Amino acid sequence: MRMSTWIRQHLAALRALLVLTAITGIVYPLAVFAIGHLPGLNEKADGSLLVSDGKVVGSNLIGQSFTDNDGAALTQYFQSRPSAAGDGYDPLSTAASNLGPEDIVDQNVFDPEGRASLLTTVCARSKEIGDREGVDGSRPFCTKDGVGAVLSVIGPRDADGEVSRPVQVVSVNQACPAAPFLDVYLGVRVQCAEPGVDYSIGRLVPIRGDAPAVPVVPADAVTASGSGLDPHISPAYAQIQVQRIAKARDISEEQVRRLVAAHTAGRTLGFLGEPRIDVVELNLDLDRAHPVHG
Repeated sequence: MRMSTWIRQHLAALRALLVLTAITGIVYPLAVFAIGHLPGLNEKADGSLLVSDGKVVGSNLIGQSFTDNDGAALTQYFQSRPSAAGDGYDPLSTAASNLGPEDIVDQNVFDPEGRASLLTTVCARSKEIGDREGVDGSRPFCTKDGVGAVLSVIGPRDADGEVSRPVQVVSVNQACPAAPFLDVYLGVRVQCAEPGVDYSIGRLVPIRGDAPAVPVVPADAVTASGSGLDPHISPAYAQIQVQRIAKARDISEEQVRRLVAAHTAGRTLGFLGEPRIDVVELNLDLDRAHPVHG
């Protein structure tokens, strides 16, 4: 009797396994595949691929870097936002840097194997873009040479942790023999950072500087997206690149602006997100309409 019950239970379990395997392993995948290839849906199901001259050149869901072998920006193309996914826009390494606003001290000043802080990375990118596009690349809390403007203020602290009478002030992101971005702070001459010396005993003080509150170089030009794969840039970042593109392709700025306007998408549903431009699609259209000669 017990054996008969045991067999019935296991046969029921086996039938359930076979039925669910057929449904979830065969019927459901085939149904999803069939629906995905209905007219109007098949393009997205195949990966939203972009084709030029009969060749697949990318996807409008994944960004690309428009740089040469040395990483320098190709002047004839709109530049994408930075990517933290692998070596850049690697779908197998999609990720953010996980660095936040408190990452302001460069490790490479004290350790040759260390990395630059997020603040210095943003400052350096902004300066590079400003120099390339001929605009003001300055931004708050950045030095004019493109590193984080951060002081280590060393001295006795009060009850609130403030140093009212510093005995030493060091620009921690400017390794000697660099000239500090600030001459004097609270009556004490600012020093450059000696490599290998730990200034963590001081209070870290970011210095805002005289950069405009709203930088000319927008935030998306100097920070990576959460996925590291975002193909979009803001209209503001596109606009500061127009003059360079027009000169490189020997066309008018108005011709470039018309293409930018044609590729500018508004907010999703009219209120979600911000206006955006798919830079991969824009550059493809740019090549079709105004190819580079020579």
